[in-house]
Amino acid sequence: MRVLILPDPAAAAERAAGLIAERLRRQPRTVLGLATGGTMEALYARLIAHHRAGDVSFAAARSFNLDEYVGLSPDHPASYWRYMRAHLFDHVDFAPGATLLPHGDTGDARAEADRYEAEIVRAGDIGLQLLGLGANGHIGFNEPTSSLSSLTRVKTLTHSTREANARFFDDPADVPRHAITMGIGTILRAQEVLLLAHGTGKAVAAAQMIEGPLSAACPASALQLHRHATVVLDETAAAKLSLRDYYEAVHPSGCDAEI
Repeated sequence: MRVLILPDPAAAAERAAGLIAERLRRQPRTVLGLATGGTMEALYARLIAHHRAGDVSFAAARSFNLDEYVGLSPDHPASYWRYMRAHLFDHVDFAPGATLLPHGDTGDARAEADRYEAEIVRAGDIGLQLLGLGANGHIGFNEPTSSLSSLTRVKTLTHSTREANARFFDDPADVPRHAITMGIGTILRAQEVLLLAHGTGKAVAAAQMIEGPLSAACPASALQLHRHATVVLDETAAAKLSLRDYYEAVHPSGCDAEI
């Protein structure tokens, strides 16, 4: 696992956006796995800026989002379909039909999860998977105790996750109790994984993910099994890392040291 520690959230978002842009320049036909949430807004803003500057194109790429709430239509203000259009899709050059998310308003959420997993497999799996980190260690909506080999499925959300996402809804009681999410096994099939986290609220989860035991109690710890996982943190999210000096020696200022 490559651990990159940047001085602040803005620098961390820029570093992560740069890694995505590098991948797209190297492999324009990459299948991206995309994430949502407040952490990603700054990253997507930087990708849009790179695109407008002519530094990166999404024209040959495809994308699959990690998850969607069960019961929300694509036009619901709090749906991830709406989030992605507002924060990325409407501002870059993805081809029509190249950006996919689960349909949360389907009549059969389990069948939709199976269909979505099959679409990911049909696309050749994810090339670069972007992740955020929940304060309880979840990735996607894979809550603690999730199977580390799980595939795309319906998950019941914890109270803490619903509470954390309540700010996106007019009434906290409206936060759905279930979501369709890529499984941990689906995520681990990606060629590369890139996780971005910042803030003191993520420090414990980041330490458990990177240095703690491999355990379903911290789903993100499964990334220890991935051959090409990169974690980008700001200083506050890195505050509880026992081996922080080592990570900074290997990757000074969040860059790759010369060998």
